[in-house]
Amino acid sequence: MALIRLNNQSLTAVTSAGLPTGTVLQVVNATTSTSTPITGTTFADTTLTASITPSSSSNKILVITSSVLDARSSDAQSGAGIKLLRDTTTLFSDTTGDAFFINAATSSGLSIIAGRMSTNYLDSPSTTNSVTYKIQGRGTTSNETVTFQLNSNVSMITLMEIAG
Repeated sequence: MALIRLNNQSLTAVTSAGLPTGTVLQVVNATTSTSTPITGTTFADTTLTASITPSSSSNKILVITSSVLDARSSDAQSGAGIKLLRDTTTLFSDTTGDAFFINAATSSGLSIIAGRMSTNYLDSPSTTNSVTYKIQGRGTTSNETVTFQLNSNVSMITLMEIAG
């Protein structure tokens, strides 16, 4: 039987350092169906979170999320805002609170907007320590409640470590 070598190394000696830039090194996926209502315009945690430990500080993490949202308000409009964090560092945040839903009103004075919101973000955490990514949400008015994972719909977060 012939001996197989990768990058001129025995298979037991192969590390991520020998793989080309852009190679996916590990994937972490987490799902949640826990309904999380958030009232008002202050960002609050949802249950959509996952952790990963990069193998090199030069590697990147591709964060992919998909959340089911329902925004309801007694005001004439509804919208929902999200924020993506790595530990306590904000990576992405909308500035108006309605970047992901077009404001709309119903004739009864109660506005309701529901749908699935997805985000993609390529992060450079520059560490080999465990990092946690999470989604926070908020409404656009103080009279609004935004519910993540409404009716136990499944939301997911996927973290992919990419060789740098």
